[in-house]
Amino acid sequence: MDLKNKEYIDKIKTLAKEKNAVIFAHYYTRPEIQECADFIGDSLALAQQATRVHANILVMCGVHFMGETMKILCPDKKVLIPDMNAGCSLADSCKAEDLKKFIINNSQFTDKKPIVVSYVNTSADVKALTDVVVTSSNAKKIVDQLPKDAKIIFGPDHNLGSYINSVTGREMILWNGACHVHSRFSLEALLQLKAENPGVEVLAHPECKAPILAQSDVIGSTKALLEHTIKSSARRFIIATESGILFEMQRACPDKEFIPVPPEVTEGIGCSCNECEYMRMNTLEKLYNCLLNESPEMQVEKETAAKAISSIQRMLEMS
Repeated sequence: MDLKNKEYIDKIKTLAKEKNAVIFAHYYTRPEIQECADFIGDSLALAQQATRVHANILVMCGVHFMGETMKILCPDKKVLIPDMNAGCSLADSCKAEDLKKFIINNSQFTDKKPIVVSYVNTSADVKALTDVVVTSSNAKKIVDQLPKDAKIIFGPDHNLGSYINSVTGREMILWNGACHVHSRFSLEALLQLKAENPGVEVLAHPECKAPILAQSDVIGSTKALLEHTIKSSARRFIIATESGILFEMQRACPDKEFIPVPPEVTEGIGCSCNECEYMRMNTLEKLYNCLLNESPEMQVEKETAAKAISSIQRMLEMS
């Protein structure tokens, strides 16, 4: 490990102990951020874990909506996020005021009020308009429990919604949003990787486009893909999700090989893996300063939080 990184990590861990702070990191953050973390996981799992720890300060190393979700579930704790500008292309694609209009437009000419199902990758304001939140791991289970004749609006991830429609037989009305990382995997590159590595399983996140999913052997949440690589007797895997998870996969399975699917080449520029630049905005320096100054602190308006938490609680009841 880089000496400067090690020094930062040591300082961060010492500071966290002094301040009774717990550090949470998403699977997609930089490896050195994951090295610092007390808990590593997907967004909702981390927020749930936050409700079970005894700490004065919670630090969410991820993106903005994850800090919001953590604050909603832990209103009495100080929640920090290293960079408030760490957004999310998916969450940003669905503004609350636009979703309101979408709901109204799809409520006309029917006597049934639509059920609004929102992916956890959304703002607190959107969750406040939502009947039930879902994750990539429980979306099918929750949608299966909704009335068969229900009119369902699903957002914001169109790819995930299309996948859930395909495995449930539903015809949910889909918001046209997408994760900029998962939507840009190259089908051509994936087919080439499969040809070069016959018999190697392809693991993909359901936020990927349908042609990528059609070429995949295992489709699941980030956690599900990680668990599959741990349990599988296979030694090599082709991975179609954000490349940050490769660090945890390699750490859990040091004797296995993980081959990332590259993105489509844009304007003659390509790279060997897909990274979320928003997740990469979490750096050791920002994390250290965040802990040192106890800022920036995440805040969610009480009225918004009260409405948003009901959609999260309904999800937990149905999971």
